Amino acid sequence: MRLLLASFSFFLFAQLAHGQPATQQANVPQDTLTLTLQQADSLFLKNNLQLLAERFRVDASQAQVIQAGLYDNPTVTVELSTYNNETRRVLDVGRQGQKTVAIEQLLYTAGKRNKRIALASEAARLTGLEVLDIVRGLRFDLRTRFYSIYFQRQTLTRFNQQLATLQTTVSAYEKQYERSNVSLRELLRLKALLFQLSNDRTSIIFQLADDERALRSLLSVDVPVNPIVAEATLTRYRLPVQPDDSLRQMALRNRPDLLATESLTRQAELNYNLQRSLAVPDVRVGGAYDQAGSYINNYVGLSLSTDIPLFNRNQGAIRAARSQIGYQTQLQRQRAIQVGNEVATSLQKVREVERRVQGLEQQFSEQFEQLNRGVIGNFQKGNISLLEFVDLIEAYNDSVQQLNRLKADRVGAYEELNYLIGKDLFNE
Repeated sequence: MRLLLASFSFFLFAQLAHGQPATQQANVPQDTLTLTLQQADSLFLKNNLQLLAERFRVDASQAQVIQAGLYDNPTVTVELSTYNNETRRVLDVGRQGQKTVAIEQLLYTAGKRNKRIALASEAARLTGLEVLDIVRGLRFDLRTRFYSIYFQRQTLTRFNQQLATLQTTVSAYEKQYERSNVSLRELLRLKALLFQLSNDRTSIIFQLADDERALRSLLSVDVPVNPIVAEATLTRYRLPVQPDDSLRQMALRNRPDLLATESLTRQAELNYNLQRSLAVPDVRVGGAYDQAGSYINNYVGLSLSTDIPLFNRNQGAIRAARSQIGYQTQLQRQRAIQVGNEVATSLQKVREVERRVQGLEQQFSEQFEQLNRGVIGNFQKGNISLLEFVDLIEAYNDSVQQLNRLKADRVGAYEELNYLIGKDLFNE
């Protein structure tokens, strides 16, 4: 019986120690799109439907700049004689009849046209910044999902190996239990371990399914995506050499959402200038021709008109625009403080997760090598009981899951720092 248990344990630990998952193909369907991170980024920029839709919004904002620069159309007025009582002719517009033609053009004063163009241009710039911020957020989601899928499949590969081994072991123990060679307590302990591992695997599969669905939506594809990650890619993620203050200043210069608040402040200032110019009346210039209705026949005249700013001098709109400048300025300052705090918090996360990964991974590797060298021999010699054997496997299962999750958290922390700074520090 002890030889049978030793054989099972040797096979199990051989799977754990030497069955490294060189590839993830065992957990990936055959009809799969295999991508590196750079390929996923390129496909994302090319295929993502939300980004394609945002391009139309950018085009629309640029069209508003064109519209703001257009001049008003001239107004033409034609007056015809409906009925001549003397000649009794209808629509008497001939040489002896009467007709009046007038044309009028509105001329803007105080630089209103240029101010409208400047305001529309800044609004178009804001639209571009909003699109960049959308790209920034979607790319952050893409990369975190990408690495999450990769490390979850690493864990799933380990779990699949152990489940197959434990299932074989439980089947053998059931036969031995029927022959009264092992106790019910030992059998149930193995079944409990198998049940726990199956539940953990199911949780991983559920999370993996959610991440894969989100990744497919980001890439606008309908086939499973298999992330390929090289170790050289992971080594790029390391603590920034720049001082913390330099990183904060970099975020203040690069963050499109912060630049968008600056654009809103600039728009408020431009709108204030425009509202002040609207208090200056515009001028309407025109010409008129009157065939027979003036003091002389074939009268030609020049017209010039303007409003008198007696009651409405645009006071309310000017005051509202001035208040809007103060409002946007305060929001911009508050947003700048938030950006600085976000970067500082992200740096704390990066340093903490880096410390944990470096310490835990080294410690885990050393302990695993000790386990690999000593457990099998001790079990064969009878120095380790079945329950101790199960506990060691249970601890190893949890360690594998937690370590891969920590690795994913590490990459996610660095990608969050990229996201919060608004610049790719680790993938250039």
